[in-house]
Amino acid sequence: MGDTPLVSLAFAPPLEPMLARAAPDIPREGTWLYEPKWDGFRAIVFRDGPSVHIASRNALALERYFPELIEPLKAALPDRSIVDGEVVIATDHGLDFDALQQRIHPAASRVRMLSEKTPASVVLFDLLGLDDDDLRERPLTDRRSGLMRAVASSPAVGVTPQTTDPDEAATWFTRYEGAGLDGVVAKEPSGTYRPGERRWVKVKHLRTVDCVVGGYRLAKDGKGIGSLLLGLYDTDGALHHVGHTSSFDAAERRAILAKLQPLVGGDSFGQGRTPGGPSRWQRSADSAWTPVRAELVCEVSFDHLQSGRFRHASRFLRWRPDRDPRSCDFDQLSPPEEFSLDDILVTRG
Repeated sequence: MGDTPLVSLAFAPPLEPMLARAAPDIPREGTWLYEPKWDGFRAIVFRDGPSVHIASRNALALERYFPELIEPLKAALPDRSIVDGEVVIATDHGLDFDALQQRIHPAASRVRMLSEKTPASVVLFDLLGLDDDDLRERPLTDRRSGLMRAVASSPAVGVTPQTTDPDEAATWFTRYEGAGLDGVVAKEPSGTYRPGERRWVKVKHLRTVDCVVGGYRLAKDGKGIGSLLLGLYDTDGALHHVGHTSSFDAAERRAILAKLQPLVGGDSFGQGRTPGGPSRWQRSADSAWTPVRAELVCEVSFDHLQSGRFRHASRFLRWRPDRDPRSCDFDQLSPPEEFSLDDILVTRG
């Protein structure tokens, strides 16, 4: 946080950020303010003169991992201010969450190297404190206009766009999906800032894809499958592990295990990326898995694909006996679009 303590702000950290509840569709009844949903690390930024503290959703001090943001935040924010936003890493083909995760590293030398190779940016969407004023009880519309007045132009700090038009929000939802944005957030214009409460509404992308079953992991009790390991083919014909699905009840787990026994063996993922270790998102998961011949296809739903893998577990929808496994390739998915962060962010004050 620097040498100067955060003692002269409207309130001091920690602060639990306000959250959003999931909804299947963009809300249209009533009055809403809509914003793109950014795919990054949530960050509450406290600036007190020369001191800048970037707090994660879980109160982790992020300034250690994103040193390149300190000077831009000083240039962009008033001397005594508290803002809510998101730390992102933007590339020519969209937001890169993997690159963000690589920053949480104990070696300062590696953090410095990555900060130069893949610099981060901050996208702001709320002003919570200014000088001695705690703005959390003010309506969102007041906080938004205050944010636009307060934030100065800075190469690595911007303000998220906002609209009252649900059709424009729907356009963002579709247009920015290929760039890695997560969906749309809807907020009540008169709403106050309620830390930890899910008063906003988020609508996330949900897509489906047909995948090849290339293996499985056993359930902990050994009486059925724990998860199916899913793959897609690349243009060279290699099957790459893209994730797993485990949305089955106990009877289904036993039935699927029996269904897979005649297919046990073969190299399945042998030519491409394999599931040879624990999930990168759940490192405690059992790494043992059993390969099966790549003959079964299932349709699954997923919310995000990052670096050719599902970010989270996908949801099993149905078997696809009509699909040729070799037709289950990455071409089913939307290719990444050319992306510029400046094309999305609004003009700063």
